[in-house]
Amino acid sequence: MKVLKFGGSTISSAENILRVKEIIESQSDQTIIVISAFSGITDQLIELSKRAAKRHKDFFRIFNAIENKHLDIVDSLFRDPLKTEVRSHITLLLKELGSVINGVYLLNDLTPKIQDRILSFGEILATYIMSNIIPNGYQVDVKVLIKTNDDYGNAKVNFDLTNRLIRSYFRNYKKTGVVPGFIATSETNEITTLGRGGSDYTASIISAALEVDRLEIWTNVDGFMTADPKKVKKAIAIDALSYAEAMELSHFGARVIYTPTIHPVYQKNIEIAIKNTFNPYAPGTIITRQAKSEGKSLIKGISSIDDINLITLQGAGMVGVKGISSRLFGALAQNNINIMLITQASSEYSITFAINPEDFGKALKAIEDQFETEIKIRNEINILVEKDLSVIAIVGEKMKNTPGISANLFTSLGRNGISVIATAQGSSELNISIVIRKENLKKALNVIHEGFFLSHYKDLHLYLVGTGTVGSRLLTQIRDQQEILMREHHLKVNVVGICNVFKMMLNPDGINLVSFEEDMEKFGEKTDMDLFIKKMQYLNLRNSVYIDCTADPGIAGTYREVLNSYVSVVTANKIACSSAYSQYRDLKKTAQQKNVKFTFETNVGAGLPIISTLNDLIRSGDKIIRLEAVLSGTLNFIFNTISEEIPLSSAVKLAMECGFSEPDPRIDLSGVDVRRKLLILSREAGYEFEDSDIITVPFLPAECFQGSLDDFWKHVVKQDIVFEERRKQLAKENKKLRYIARLDQGKATIKLVDVDVHHPAYPLEGSNNIILITTDRYNEQPMVIRGYGAGADVTAAGVFADVIRVANV
Repeated sequence: MKVLKFGGSTISSAENILRVKEIIESQSDQTIIVISAFSGITDQLIELSKRAAKRHKDFFRIFNAIENKHLDIVDSLFRDPLKTEVRSHITLLLKELGSVINGVYLLNDLTPKIQDRILSFGEILATYIMSNIIPNGYQVDVKVLIKTNDDYGNAKVNFDLTNRLIRSYFRNYKKTGVVPGFIATSETNEITTLGRGGSDYTASIISAALEVDRLEIWTNVDGFMTADPKKVKKAIAIDALSYAEAMELSHFGARVIYTPTIHPVYQKNIEIAIKNTFNPYAPGTIITRQAKSEGKSLIKGISSIDDINLITLQGAGMVGVKGISSRLFGALAQNNINIMLITQASSEYSITFAINPEDFGKALKAIEDQFETEIKIRNEINILVEKDLSVIAIVGEKMKNTPGISANLFTSLGRNGISVIATAQGSSELNISIVIRKENLKKALNVIHEGFFLSHYKDLHLYLVGTGTVGSRLLTQIRDQQEILMREHHLKVNVVGICNVFKMMLNPDGINLVSFEEDMEKFGEKTDMDLFIKKMQYLNLRNSVYIDCTADPGIAGTYREVLNSYVSVVTANKIACSSAYSQYRDLKKTAQQKNVKFTFETNVGAGLPIISTLNDLIRSGDKIIRLEAVLSGTLNFIFNTISEEIPLSSAVKLAMECGFSEPDPRIDLSGVDVRRKLLILSREAGYEFEDSDIITVPFLPAECFQGSLDDFWKHVVKQDIVFEERRKQLAKENKKLRYIARLDQGKATIKLVDVDVHHPAYPLEGSNNIILITTDRYNEQPMVIRGYGAGADVTAAGVFADVIRVANV
């Protein structure tokens, strides 16, 4: 024999009821069916009774909605003559409900006893309809089976009497009985209800009394999930749970089944199956005394309670004093206040516990009354309250005696900027519970879920600012590599925000990189960087990276706020790291404090691994003695291009056309760009340099950098002859022009020099860069890094590499 329970969402329409009918008809075993009220009806009955008690005349509107819901379902399911019969009986039940509601309206009073009677109509109406649609079905009067005390709203079951009545009633059971859940009667035959999850509880009570083979709870999900699928999209169904695991998950918010439901069947060792009405062939979750799960994760699931208050009782008056805990929790129990979590300092200085916010007022008064002397007279104990919190529990019997679980949990949260306010773990090691800020709940759940269930791959959420040459190439590279990164490196890269000069767009599910330009034009908002960052902060996605592919000082000015939001920053923009040393140091310190990354490899040498190599050398204990480098791919291209046929001014224009130079080539030709790079390298080498510490020898007269860009072109043409004469002389001497940046014994200089064939920079072609790093270890022969130092593709690749480094932390 089996008991099948169907929730309100599974029978919310005529179509769904027919689906349930098919499931029942497919059963080979003898079955008892337990039914909840149709979806939403219980809430409507509560609102109806409250409005009637307050004499709001619009309660008729709610009553009519309830009536129409049931009669519409009857009209859709049945044909005459059965339709007329069912409709007539439903009308009588609704008339009886109307009479009770009218009485509440006239008396201007709603007692818990009357409230229970009103609520009972939801299950009675649904059960009558279901009993007439199921072949060989009949409605069971549960009021003669389940007996309780008269604690209306949450009545306690008299199991001895109830078990005898159920066994007697079903002794000669032949047909398919349809039982209304949630409802019972007191020993004086007054209607009572079983509280939250009462229909599941009804099914469990009947299952245990009859010692059936299996209890099936049919819901609208595939079983217990590894996390709430509304908050964690990658949650998956759990194949098996032990009773203990199921009770822990239920206690901490998993609403698939309520904790009291498990107790009766647990005592009789009856298997529970959680099944999906809308996916009946899915295996669901099987709950037994000892679960046999094929899952590799050390935890079974994550559950959460969205809204809690944390109350802390603390003070010297608690240390070494016996009976404090007894008095505290005794006072709370007397006021029917449920405690969700308890944690106590080993010093006995404080006790912290979590409660439902609805109980806060009662709890505070109960504590103040119980400890009035200690609080008001002796001033030995204080009460601290924290609101807007959530509790998360990770549950699994495999956690016992397994090291590293807590480390994984707290490390995952810390890396994503989520502070743990309180924590608790029982000696059974079945559960680790943490309290966090409510605003971080969704992010925390996803972080924990990824850490324990999706360790085979990692999500990365990117916000890109700037879609010019570098930014657009970066998006192309990401698009082309997404599938490969997922398949070969188990990294899922999601671009969730894009912003350019005109438009911005954010989508937490990811932006389509094939059509993003068209989508931004159609759906994007006008660019507002403050709003862009606020929306990024609101989304609060785990493993987030803010990418700057602009040269905008304003964007560089946003880094500190972004880092403080526990979002890593990857930038190709040199401005932040070449500004005041205090700002550079502050950004690095902020990133370190928030345990996020601030990377800027492409600030020097485009995609060449220069900064990361310097960092590796220093971290390994080496000391930088000297740096010598060609750091401007633009200038190297220009000096390699100048020839008898191509003068200086034409070479500059070619550099612009090839995308090597800044939009304003004066930035390159003035040495500003190289000075910024050398400043950054000097700082990374350990020197607290400012821009004024870099000595730059100009190679063009000052007039080239005065006035407009048109003025520049007029003046630079005048230098064509000068540079051609110099080029000819160098060609005779077998030398070349190189714009060299040096850091030597704490002195930084930049100037245009002649190099001969023996210098490592002599053979540099095109826009290539080179850097020679002399250290304590690389003294006789410096380390040499050489390669493309300019160009949108290599710069974008360098930014992409920085992004991957963030993911690999």
